[in-house]
Amino acid sequence: MKLTTKSEYSLLALIYIARHQDGHFIKVEDICEKYNLTKKYLEHLLGVLKQSRYIKTKRGSHGGYRLAKPANKISIAEIIRLMDGALAPTESVSEYFFSQTALSQEKKMLVVFKDIRDYISKKLEKMKLSDLI
Repeated sequence: MKLTTKSEYSLLALIYIARHQDGHFIKVEDICEKYNLTKKYLEHLLGVLKQSRYIKTKRGSHGGYRLAKPANKISIAEIIRLMDGALAPTESVSEYFFSQTALSQEKKMLVVFKDIRDYISKKLEKMKLSDLI
């Protein structure tokens, strides 16, 4: 598993929104300023989060972004899978994105990578957005 800027920036945006939404919508510019992110790229990522129903949007001068569900209902693993795909170190041990690889022939190696997958997956599934705010 390697985090890309897609999952990193998405998590940063969700953390910021969760911390600051207090009944109002958060402007993309505020998130960009806080973390020094480019607006166009972050808007793209927020669009993916909206389509997946993690955030809501509102247009206009009082518009912006807010969480679509409680922060304690959003696991970090969900966001990483949405943005980056498998949490597993190789597709041959992935539960969600499985595919045969040459490594599949080496059963002892698969055991090691499954242990790594299970550790990472359990940790990130257990961790909720609310734990980070």
